[in-house]
Amino acid sequence: MAEYEKKVREILSQNGFAFHHHGKGDHDIWINGPLSIKVTVDGKIKSRHMANQIMKEAGIHYHF
Repeated sequence: MAEYEKKVREILSQNGFAFHHHGKGDHDIWINGPLSIKVTVDGKIKSRHMANQIMKEAGIHYHF
């Protein structure tokens, strides 16, 4: 099963997001300061649907 977290983090970084802090469990909070958008990224994203949901919440037009 594919894991998407590395690619999700890479795409977030390319779109102006930066790691903000660790959340509960293995979740991390990423933030885009100028746009005031926060997204939660799981440490193990195994579903392309979840990866696509993170992209949607971040306002990034990218589909896995």
